[in-house]
Amino acid sequence: MAKEISIVHHADRRTDVVMPYAPGIVVGRGRLVFLSGVTAAAVYHSHPHREEEFDLPSTMREQAVLAMENLKKTLAAVGCTLADLVSATRFLTDVAEQDDLNRVWATYLGGHLPTTTTVEVSRLATHPRCKLEISAIAVADEATG
Repeated sequence: MAKEISIVHHADRRTDVVMPYAPGIVVGRGRLVFLSGVTAAAVYHSHPHREEEFDLPSTMREQAVLAMENLKKTLAAVGCTLADLVSATRFLTDVAEQDDLNRVWATYLGGHLPTTTTVEVSRLATHPRCKLEISAIAVADEATG
C-alpha cells in the first residue's frame, strides 16, 4: 500500500513567509525508516577513526552537499527518496552557517518540507572538522505480499 503523509498547519498559518520545515506531519500509513546521523564523511569508515578517511571540505555548503548525498544513498537502499523524509534533526557546530545549510537543503528537497529541528553543538563525534550532522526519519510504502 502507498504511504500516507499529511502536513499539519496551524489555524493562524502565515502564507507570507517561507519556512524550510513543516510545523508537523501525520503519517497515516507506511513503514517508518530511521536514519542514523550522516555528515560529509563517508558513511562507512573505520572505528576507531583513521585520519586518512576524513578528507572533508571546509565550507558548510560543501559539507551539506556531501551529507545530503549520504542521506540520499541510505534512503535509496530502502526504496525511498528525500521526498519521503518526515523529520530531520540537524546538528551544526556554528548556527551562523544555518542559512548556507538551508540553501542546500532547499535545493535537495525542492518544495518538500519535513519537520526539522536545528541544534548548535560544540563538536560532532565523527571528526573535529565536521560542521554538520543530520539524522532523519522517512516513511516508505507498506510492504506488500
